[in-house]
Amino acid sequence: MKKQRPIYVQIDIDTTMDKLWEYTQNPDLHTVWDARFTEISYLPRAQDEPQRFMYRTRIGMGIDIAGEGESAGQVEKESGDRVSSLKFWTHDRLSLIRKGSGYWKYTKKDGGIGFETLYQYESAFGAAGRLADAYLFRPLLGWATAWSFDALKMWLEQGFHPKLLLQRFLTYWTVCGVIAFVWLYHGLVPKLIMAHPDEIRMMEAVTGNMGSGVAMIRMVGILEMLFGLVWLLPLYKLKRPLFILQIVAICGLTASAGIGDIGSFVAPFNPVTLNGMLIVLSLIGYGNSRHLPSAARCRRKKAGDL
Repeated sequence: MKKQRPIYVQIDIDTTMDKLWEYTQNPDLHTVWDARFTEISYLPRAQDEPQRFMYRTRIGMGIDIAGEGESAGQVEKESGDRVSSLKFWTHDRLSLIRKGSGYWKYTKKDGGIGFETLYQYESAFGAAGRLADAYLFRPLLGWATAWSFDALKMWLEQGFHPKLLLQRFLTYWTVCGVIAFVWLYHGLVPKLIMAHPDEIRMMEAVTGNMGSGVAMIRMVGILEMLFGLVWLLPLYKLKRPLFILQIVAICGLTASAGIGDIGSFVAPFNPVTLNGMLIVLSLIGYGNSRHLPSAARCRRKKAGDL
């Protein structure tokens, strides 16, 4: 397997050099916006020694991955641009990273600072680790870095605290996931797989086209599944009005179900309760669909890279 490309992320932030430096070099502020770390602590050092630090990442279920790092140098150029380089390593048996190095670069631009990072590391666990790193861990780590950079940008430019942004982000995608599951399930199981008689009866009653209910219900099932897949895509601008469209569509579908079979409104797990839940979820999703960090707003390749 060929050597993996280093992780690179760049974003322009409308702020001052000193403020960006403080928010990225102060460990207490760094861990607020950087989704990769739960804790960063400076270790004691002599005056002439490089600054060492300990980092910890909580991955859930009471499991932490810890490591250490060392500031390899800081440079301030005559132009006012700055570079901070570091190296890091871990002996944690659970870590896919063994050691690595990288830098943060701060470049003055009209209207702000260009903030970028590039880092490379060696993976653990031999060939299996390299495979997992190439196809899962490294893409996820690159995404988390870019997402965090955009969260930092929104914090400095708009004042949105990263914890609030993370809460919105998780709420938004939880809602989208539930909505996607509902549409996919209802398109696949009762329409495509089972062609449920109740579904067929309601479709024929609404359309007045008797005898073709199976074909129509399967077509609707395919459309519902495609609609469900849309909710899993990172189409933030599209999905905000889509929440409103879904509410209108659900109201229409509920009315159609009543026209086809008014008795369905009093049955267990009836359309009123299910569709009511989807409407509430849509309102929650709509309310959390603004001001969401996105890794797509960052540049992921250096100029000139193919």
